[in-house]
Amino acid sequence: MENRKVKFDSHTNLLQLEEHMYPLVDVKTPNVFHNLFPYEEVPKIAFNDRIVPHHMPDEIWITDTTFRDGQQSRAPYTTEQIVRIYDYMHRLGGPKGKIRQCEFFLYSKKDRDAVYKCLEQGYEFPEITSWIRASKKDFELVRDMGLKETGILVSCSDYHIFYKMRMTRKEAMEHYLSVVRECLEIGVSPRCHLEDITRADIYGYVIPFCLELMKLSKEYQIPIKVRCCDTMGYGVNYAGAVIPRSVQGIIYGLMVHAGVPSEMIEWHGHNDFYKAVSNSTTAWLYGASGVNCSLFGIGERTGNTPLEAMVFEYAQLRGTLDGMDTTVITEMADYYEKEIGYHIPSRTPFVGSNFNVTRAGIHADGLLKNEEIYNIFNTQRFLNRPAMVAVSNTSGLAGIAHWINSYYRLPDEKKLTKDMPLVSMVKEWVDKQYEEGRVTVITDNELVKVIDESCKKLSIALV
Repeated sequence: MENRKVKFDSHTNLLQLEEHMYPLVDVKTPNVFHNLFPYEEVPKIAFNDRIVPHHMPDEIWITDTTFRDGQQSRAPYTTEQIVRIYDYMHRLGGPKGKIRQCEFFLYSKKDRDAVYKCLEQGYEFPEITSWIRASKKDFELVRDMGLKETGILVSCSDYHIFYKMRMTRKEAMEHYLSVVRECLEIGVSPRCHLEDITRADIYGYVIPFCLELMKLSKEYQIPIKVRCCDTMGYGVNYAGAVIPRSVQGIIYGLMVHAGVPSEMIEWHGHNDFYKAVSNSTTAWLYGASGVNCSLFGIGERTGNTPLEAMVFEYAQLRGTLDGMDTTVITEMADYYEKEIGYHIPSRTPFVGSNFNVTRAGIHADGLLKNEEIYNIFNTQRFLNRPAMVAVSNTSGLAGIAHWINSYYRLPDEKKLTKDMPLVSMVKEWVDKQYEEGRVTVITDNELVKVIDESCKKLSIALV
């Protein structure tokens, strides 16, 4: 104990006692934590009330897996679509490159053509990285294409090590380290994807493995990133929850016990238990600089952490967008709907057609009086999406007035109030629809037609 070093922590400005070193625990039988993950029951969230401190890094950012994990769950994008989306990512990330990286497959000629086309754009950010099979031939392909970094799959739970790879922990670690060394030998920076980390033995396997990775990084003077992959979405952000489900516990262990710097730690979440966004934010709060996302959360099973969500999480945590152009999010959503043919559920935050649309008449009345009452922020400014009211039998005069003002984007001096004749005339038509048995919301096209006819009868013009 007396030989452990005392060192100064520049982040906390406190003296710290060097932590205990954790050797590999090479078990004979797998530890699959059936006490937490009984397959015939709902998984359990247990607590031991061991609390770790917040450790927000000096700089945080977003990385993207739209063209890798996002493409595993849908029809492949065309080269032209990939380039267009990559252009959007560059604009969204802004001059400071808050969308730091995009990762690509390199398996096929089409994959590689897309990478070449994106490289031709000449952007510093998002940096193009790859995800490949762990072979020397593929490492050389990464180098020859001029990429500096690649992802490597290093599954870390006993579920994968024993049941999928048919290895022991020691055999798996030796195999992974040899693959990482091959990557380093040709000057490519490895990004180790710790698959299924939220079901892994953190102190018996993950920490010892990451200690060895940091030794290799120091030996070769090449950065090695660690991506924490919550492959099944089991991670939780509750204070005092036990590992391996505790997000903050995992990040703390990597930083403090394995010596992985914040800028080398990334969180990759899945949304199986609706926790992708909260877990990614927690990873930032407790020391990971990077969170890995996909556009609109498109990914395996329930999807990944939505990239657009983390843009607004960033702004809420930092108090600034740091140059990110959030109106691009709406452009991307339109592109997916109209050009790619991907349907975004209407109530999806920030991008769904109804995300800032209210139907209740009392809410519409509030919006008409002051938009701040029922709109999350100035959606017109940040997303080029004015707050809207869907017209139905509950909308009332206020709802119809607000719909007209928003749809036609009337300036303040021309905005309608609920006591104007045009509004009353449209409401009479709406009421008649429902009196005759209608049960659906009135469509935009129907309203435009009725408004045009009413304006002619009243001899007025809206615009």
